[in-house]
Amino acid sequence: MRGYCPACSASFEAQLIHNGFNDSRYAYCSQCGVVALCDHWSWPAGIPTSDYGPLTPEAVTRLAPCVCGGQFNTHAQPRCPECRTALDPMAATDWIQAASSGTSHGWRWQRSWVGLYALVIEDRMVRDPWNVASSTR
Repeated sequence: MRGYCPACSASFEAQLIHNGFNDSRYAYCSQCGVVALCDHWSWPAGIPTSDYGPLTPEAVTRLAPCVCGGQFNTHAQPRCPECRTALDPMAATDWIQAASSGTSHGWRWQRSWVGLYALVIEDRMVRDPWNVASSTR
């Protein structure tokens, strides 16, 4: 789908990840908005997990820093790839629902960055960025 930044008028590629179907949990980088996607099948021992969706605060502390130098955080949000402004989930509702085929059958966007869906912008995602020094495998 095509997303839009109200702050700088940039347009960008975006993809929703259904973490239940994907068997994963996620967190966003607080500086650049990259998504850390953590697969349940490669989850390190000793790190508690729960239902699909955002990572728990304890699990986030076990992630390596983002490549930009920022930290993944439970309260961070996706960001515009051009100006790095945090995107508002309510403002994103229009373009997310317009591009989703399920909308015509009653599906509605969660209108939050802390639900079952994660948003990946411009393929900016890292998989399983566990800091092995801080986890027990």
